[in-house]
Amino acid sequence: LDALLPHPAGLFLYDTGNRLRFQLELEFVQCLANPNYLNFLAQRGFFKDKAFVNYLKYLLYWKEPEYAKYLKYPQCLHMLELLQYEHFRKELVNAQCAKFIDEQQVLHWQHYSRKRMRLQQALADQQQQPRGSVFCEQHPHKI
Repeated sequence: LDALLPHPAGLFLYDTGNRLRFQLELEFVQCLANPNYLNFLAQRGFFKDKAFVNYLKYLLYWKEPEYAKYLKYPQCLHMLELLQYEHFRKELVNAQCAKFIDEQQVLHWQHYSRKRMRLQQALADQQQQPRGSVFCEQHPHKI
């Protein structure tokens, strides 16, 4: 991130203070992808603090493409969106809620990985077929 960082107005962040703020907010937003961290925040009352809730609202700018492209954990944006709802924030006090979210994320990653591997294999198989050939399961044809 030592390169120039974009600013919403299309300017670049030359200022070290702005760069540090960008990096801190980037790191914090990505921490929101961790359900156990959300549970930690909830149990310590952060979600009851109006200033903190307003800060979470402010962070929604990370959903904009010019900022989202820096995220390594895009699921943090979904959590940030859910944190806008008081009911969700209240539920996070319960460790079982955090555990459920964590399990759902793991299941998503497992399913996504398998599905992605199947798609990559199908693409590799397709690329190995000679050009101009269309293969049907029962009747291979040449075009």
